[in-house]
Amino acid sequence: MKKVVISGTGLYTPEHSISNDELVNSFNTYVAQFNEKHKQDIQAGKTSALMESSSAFIEKASGVKSRYVIDKAGILDPNRMKPYIPERTNETNSLQCDMSIIAAKEALKQAGKKVQDVDMVIVACSNLQRAYPAIAIEIQNQLDIQGFAYDMNVACSSATFGIQAAMNAIQTGSARCVLMLNPEICSSHLNFRDRDSHFIFGDACTAVILEDAELANSHSQYEILGTKLHTLFSNNIRNNAGFLNRCDDSGLNQPDKLFIQNGRKVFKEVCPMVADHITAHLNKLSLKPETINRLWLHQANLTMNHLIAKRVLGREASTLEAPVILDRYANTSSAGSIIAFHLHHTDLPRGSLGVISSFGAGYSIGSIVLKKC
Repeated sequence: MKKVVISGTGLYTPEHSISNDELVNSFNTYVAQFNEKHKQDIQAGKTSALMESSSAFIEKASGVKSRYVIDKAGILDPNRMKPYIPERTNETNSLQCDMSIIAAKEALKQAGKKVQDVDMVIVACSNLQRAYPAIAIEIQNQLDIQGFAYDMNVACSSATFGIQAAMNAIQTGSARCVLMLNPEICSSHLNFRDRDSHFIFGDACTAVILEDAELANSHSQYEILGTKLHTLFSNNIRNNAGFLNRCDDSGLNQPDKLFIQNGRKVFKEVCPMVADHITAHLNKLSLKPETINRLWLHQANLTMNHLIAKRVLGREASTLEAPVILDRYANTSSAGSIIAFHLHHTDLPRGSLGVISSFGAGYSIGSIVLKKC
C-alpha cells in the first residue's frame, strides 16, 4: 500500500476582522430597536422582548474573541446584519474560487509543487455558492490543473472526509497529487439576530496538498498513518437552505434556512463521541494516547476542545498540545482544524504523532492520525 503524506498547507484569511465588542454593539442596537418597535406586543404578552448580548457572555460561551469575515460593514449594520457579497457574472471567478486560489498557491509553494504536479482537486466545505458547475472544476480551470475535480459537503467534517478521499485516490492510483480545499464563508449562513449563535462563525479558506510519499520533497511532511470517519444522523445542528425552498413561499427567509442548533445537546452528545472516536482510532493503530504530541481539533468551542482533549489524553492538555485558533478566527467550520494544523505543526520534531479531528453537523466525525517524517 502506498504511503501518503501531507506535504503542504495554505491559508486564506479575509482582511476584515470583527471584535466581540463591535459585534455586541451592533446586536444590542438591533435588540433595542426591536423591543421599542414591538413595545406594545411585549407589554401585552404577545411577543417576548429580546435579550442583549455581551462580550463576556460570548467569550465564556465559546472562547471566541474576534472573527475574520468577507464583509464587515453589512454584518455590523443593525438594519441589515448579514454580509454584503455582490453577485458575480459567469465570466468572473466565484468568491470561493478566489479564496481557494490564494490558499492553494501557498500550499503548493510549501509542498514544492507546481500545478502540473497536481492531478486531482477536491473542494470540501459546508456551503457551496452554486450547485454547478463544481467550484472545484472552476479552480482546476483557473490554476490550469489537468485531471479531475469535484465538490463535497460533510459540514464541519468536510476537510477530514476530503483528506480520506484524497488518500484513497492516491493509494488506488487514480491520482498522484491532490489539492484539497476548504473555502468557508460561514458568515453567509449565520443568523446575526440570534443571541445564542450570532458570534459563532468566521470566514477562511484552507488548502492541503496530499501526495504519494515517494514523490514528496517538501521540508515538512506528515505521513497519514490512518483515517477514521463516522456519521450519525442528528437534527441538533441543521440548515434547511436548499433548491426546493422556492417551491413553498411560506418557508422563505425563515430562521431554519440559516444555521440553527441545540447547543446544549450538541455539547452533551458530541464531546464523548469524539473522544471515544479518537481513542478507538488510536487503539486500532496500536498507539497509546500518551504518545500523541499534538491534537489539531475542530475549532468550534473552547470548552468542548478542552473536554475532548482531556478525555483522550487522560489529563488537561496544554495550549501547545491542543492549539487554539478560534479565539481570533472563531468557528470556520471544516477549515478550523486545518488552520490549527497549518499554524502549529512545523515546530514538532521528526517522529512526532498528531491527530487532526473534526466534528459537526450530521453528526459527522473524522480523525486523521499523522506522523512527522
